[in-house]
Amino acid sequence: MKPEIWDFHCDVLSKMQMDESLDFLEDDRLDVNVARMGQGGVKVQCFAIFLSEKAEKPRFESILNQIDIFRQKVVPAGLVPLLSADDLDKVEGSGQLGALLSLEGADGLEANMHYLQLCYERGVRVLGLTWNFGNWAADGILEPRGGGLTPQGVELVKACHRLGIILDVSHLSVKGFWEVAELAEEAGIPFLASHSNAYSVCSHVRNLRDDQIKAILALKGRIGLTFVPWFVKKAPQVNASDLLPHIDHICSLGGENILMLGSDFDGIDAHIEGLDHAGQLGEFANLLLKHYPEKLVNGWLSGNGRTFLKKWLPQNK
Repeated sequence: MKPEIWDFHCDVLSKMQMDESLDFLEDDRLDVNVARMGQGGVKVQCFAIFLSEKAEKPRFESILNQIDIFRQKVVPAGLVPLLSADDLDKVEGSGQLGALLSLEGADGLEANMHYLQLCYERGVRVLGLTWNFGNWAADGILEPRGGGLTPQGVELVKACHRLGIILDVSHLSVKGFWEVAELAEEAGIPFLASHSNAYSVCSHVRNLRDDQIKAILALKGRIGLTFVPWFVKKAPQVNASDLLPHIDHICSLGGENILMLGSDFDGIDAHIEGLDHAGQLGEFANLLLKHYPEKLVNGWLSGNGRTFLKKWLPQNK
């Protein structure tokens, strides 16, 4: 029986916004589509709303447009939006696929908390405060000044806690990370890093330092192992086995029960050899099973994400 896979980050919606000809059912120009999800054993996929830097200044209208794409092209393809913990049971008790909606970067909210409420009402359940650079809420990891949260950013974090929107720190500055961690500890609500690897293994600025991994572990958050080649290894060619040292390192810090997958498919223009699209995730699962106990592998592929969402998605729609 093929292992079940939950992937906590892809950029299909942004890609489909930029090219309206793309079809989510089986278009090979998409790393993630329904056919490839079935081929790779993907049961739940998180879809990020990402407003590309190639587009004009981020606006709330663009967020709504990607939500419409999700509703009109992704959901009708047979996916169930995961709005509450109850929806997980519906998906798991059927042959249907689950879809989680996230917002990658708060830029398009235009510092308007009413817009955040509207996003929640339209199904957004995960929010990353920044992409790589600074915005009205916080600095991203590539922002030269290295600032943290603005006063409005603090308000945004607290509003997410109240609404039941899970925070994602994958692109956040180091200072911002620790400020979110402090607010999370005060609220008793963990967060996730949906697509980040271990800095000690590959020293890319987007990867997590050991103290950050330990902080996520202490809060019982989650880390999504990502397939961005330059986050995995500094080499001309990267293959799937190069992800194993990241797993080993995070496990060595006690993080075997907080690991998930966060591929970043459709958000990258180069791929790990053997991980070109979602249809190959089953082969990656088989690779993991050759090196690690089945119980741990099943946790990384789906179980750890399932238990996190079961606890932290809203109990009622």
